[in-house]
Amino acid sequence: MATVSSPREPGPVGTAAVRSALPASSYPIERTRLDNGLRVLLAPDRTAPVVAVSVHYDVGFRSEPEGRTGFAHLFEHLMFQGSANVGKAEHPKHVQAAGGIFNGSTHPDYTDYFELLPAGALELALFLEADRMRAPKITRQNLDNQIAVVQEEIRVNVLNRPYGGFPWIKLPPVAFDTFPNAHNGYGDFSELAAAGLDDAEDFFDKYYAPGNAVLTIVGDFDSDEALTFVHRYFGDIPARAVPPRASFAEPVPAAERRAVLTDPLAPRAALAVGYRVPDPIADLPAYLAYYLLTEVLSDGDASRLERRLVQKDRSVIGVSTYLGAFGNPFDQRDPLLLTLEARQSEESSADAVLAAVDEELARLAGDGLDAGELERVQARVASSLLREADDALGRGLAMAVHELHRGRPELVNELPAELSAVTGEAVAAAAGSLLDQGRSVLELHAGAAS
Repeated sequence: MATVSSPREPGPVGTAAVRSALPASSYPIERTRLDNGLRVLLAPDRTAPVVAVSVHYDVGFRSEPEGRTGFAHLFEHLMFQGSANVGKAEHPKHVQAAGGIFNGSTHPDYTDYFELLPAGALELALFLEADRMRAPKITRQNLDNQIAVVQEEIRVNVLNRPYGGFPWIKLPPVAFDTFPNAHNGYGDFSELAAAGLDDAEDFFDKYYAPGNAVLTIVGDFDSDEALTFVHRYFGDIPARAVPPRASFAEPVPAAERRAVLTDPLAPRAALAVGYRVPDPIADLPAYLAYYLLTEVLSDGDASRLERRLVQKDRSVIGVSTYLGAFGNPFDQRDPLLLTLEARQSEESSADAVLAAVDEELARLAGDGLDAGELERVQARVASSLLREADDALGRGLAMAVHELHRGRPELVNELPAELSAVTGEAVAAAAGSLLDQGRSVLELHAGAAS
C-alpha cells in the first residue's frame, strides 16, 4: 500500500522571469495500443544503463465493492503469489537475481506494479508482468495467506503505531458521505476475512483486463526491440470488456464538519483539516493554484504556516499541507482534499490553531503574495518535478498516471511550464475559497500523553 508521507503589490510578479529560468524538459514519448486494448508508452533514454517497467491498472480502493473494504490492496498482494509460468514467490527472485528492484502499490484510483532493472533485463520484466496479467494464481491458499499478511500489515502500520492511519484513513469519513470516498482503503478485518475466490476472480476479470491497463517502459532500450517483446508477451492476452469509469462526485459541504478520536499511543494531540479543491482532471489550471498554495502555506521555514504556527505562536511542532491521500497532487481524480495536518504543542488547542490558520488564509486572500514569493515556490516545485523526471522509474510512474487520468503522458514534460503560468491572484483566490466552504476537522486526542 502506498503511504503517505505570504502581502504584495497587485498583479502577477515576475512570471515571465520564472518561465525563462526553468530548464526545458523534453523526454520523447512514443505510444501505441495493442489489439487487446493495452496502452503502451515508450520513453527511450540512453543516459543510464537501466530500464523501468511498470503496469498501471485503472482500479484503486475507491472502486472496490461495498462490503469488501481493503480488497483492492489485498488483490495487489495476490498478484505477487505466482502466475501461469512463474511459481509462488519467484517473481521477486527473478528480479533480484537480475540486479533489480520491484514493488506494487494501491492508490485511491489506480494500482501499479513496477520493476527497475539493468537494461539487459527488459525482456525478463515484460515476461513477468505479462504472465501475471494473463493468469495470476488465484487459489484459496494464496488468498488466505495474503489476507493474513494484510491483516498483519494493518496491525503494524495502523493499530500498533502512534498516529496510525492519521489522517488518510480517519479524515475521509468526516469529509465525505459515500462509500467509495469515505471508507477505509486499508480494510476491515472481518471484511478481509470474508473475501472469497469468487470475489477475487470477479475483481480480476473486471479490472485487470489489458484494456484497463497502461504498460510503460522508460530507459536504455531500442524501441523496435521493446515493441517486439511487448507483442510477444502481451499481444495474445485475450481482450475483455473494460468497466466504465465511475464518478465519485459529492457536493462540497456548506457547513463545517467535525469529529474527535483518541489515539491511545499518540504522545501529543494532532489536528487534520480537509478542504475540497477543484477537479484536477476537468480544470487542471485551477487545480494547480491549490498545488502552489500548499507550498506557500507549509513548504520550508519561510512558508506562511511554518512562520505563524511553529515559529511565532508555537502552537504546533510541525505542520504540512498537501493534495491527495498520500501527498502526490496528481494521484487522484475528483473529489479529493487539500489536507492540513499539524502536531500540536502541549499548551495549544485545536480551536486556537484553526483560528490562526483562518487568519493566515484571510491575509493571503486579501493582501496577496509577497514580492518574490510566487517565483520562489514555482521554481522549487518545478525543480522537484524535473528531478523526478530525471529518474527513469519516477518518470515512468508519472507518465502512466497522467495517461490513466488524462490521456496525456506528455504532462510529465509540460507541468513545470503549466505551473509557471499560475498567477499570484489565482493562488490568493484559492486561499480565499478555503474559507468559503465547509471544512472537515478531525481532532486527535493523545492517549499516551503523560
